[in-house]
Amino acid sequence: MSRAVSRGARTRMTGRAILRAGIAALALAVVACGGGDDDDGVVTVPGPTPSATPTPAPTPTATPSPTATTTAVTRTPVATFDNPWAMAFLPDGRLLVTERPGRLRLVTINGQVSAAIAGVPAVAYGGQGGLFDVALDPAFATNARIYLSYAEASSGGPALAVARGTLANDGAGSVRLDNVSVIWRATPRSTDTRHFGARMAFARDGTLFVTSGERHQGAPAQDLSGTLGKIIRINTDGTIPADNPFVGTAGVRSEIWSYGHRNPYGLVFASDGRLFESEMGPEGGDEFNLIAAGGNYGWRLVSEGNDGEVLPRHSTRPDLVAPLFSWTPVIAPGGMIQYRGSRFANWNDDFLLAGLVSQGLVRVRVSGTTATEVARIPLHARIREVEQGPADTLWVLEDGGTGRLVRLDPA
Repeated sequence: MSRAVSRGARTRMTGRAILRAGIAALALAVVACGGGDDDDGVVTVPGPTPSATPTPAPTPTATPSPTATTTAVTRTPVATFDNPWAMAFLPDGRLLVTERPGRLRLVTINGQVSAAIAGVPAVAYGGQGGLFDVALDPAFATNARIYLSYAEASSGGPALAVARGTLANDGAGSVRLDNVSVIWRATPRSTDTRHFGARMAFARDGTLFVTSGERHQGAPAQDLSGTLGKIIRINTDGTIPADNPFVGTAGVRSEIWSYGHRNPYGLVFASDGRLFESEMGPEGGDEFNLIAAGGNYGWRLVSEGNDGEVLPRHSTRPDLVAPLFSWTPVIAPGGMIQYRGSRFANWNDDFLLAGLVSQGLVRVRVSGTTATEVARIPLHARIREVEQGPADTLWVLEDGGTGRLVRLDPA
């Protein structure tokens, strides 16, 4: 994500004052341009935006409305991890937590953290790559199977991969991962280590949906001969469902469900069965989308943000699917859930998006095909992931090398 840094006058400033001024200027610039999708913290300086071309007006549904409320919650830190990325609650109330360097851990809600679980595939850790999402098989209660998405190393550069395995006791009180096999790999590979996507969600019919980022390349999102910048749908063994929208279409990957995505980090099936996705925009234009089979969501033909140049808005291309809602400045969305419970009053069925740049949760309400931001929950840290736990509690993972697992309760 591009960010601009302005350099103030340094006359008569001490070295410490210069440092403070630089940090303040950087923070202001990040907010101003809506930056924040560089997961590894790399700050880049963009080239100038052409001034001769006026910025087209965005479509009304993609224009952010004012935040309705700011909601306070209580925070209880439970455990600390090395670059945590995702979590999944087991039926017994414990949870699995992934760490991007390649470790999977079993954690109790009281904060007891296991040693790294053996059997996890080797990951390509670097840039934004590493171990990403973890998901339970719909029949986990009987087959103990889990799915992991991760950056897999190869001579052609890392690629997003999905593997499945079975959680098993090792006989000494620990858990290991057995019968591990890769069921899907993104194509083509890229030497760029950004924009993997990697979020997973199971549909009611048991098929698995996976978000695949465009690896910061732009054009591959529109190339149907590859799976970069796509949402894909596969069976739990990696085979392709016969009713996928492009099955039988020459030159098109048959696992593709939708395309034209940039860096999709949120994916959830709602209580009504519809699929919703959130993704990071470039300089502005983070998106909240309703996903339809075969839909083209426009990247990099259109966007509600810019990318070193002014991009056309969705309103200029009615043949492309516009977001239900977009954010400029960005929130830099991470994981996403639909909350289904009563512990947090009036939140039932609202979507909660983890915010990296917004440093908290963003609450979105959907009515039909209209989405509105209704509240922000400030947590004063970059939030990578959010999940609902036992007794309708909420849990978040902070981003970074000392990211914490935090329980949230109504204030």
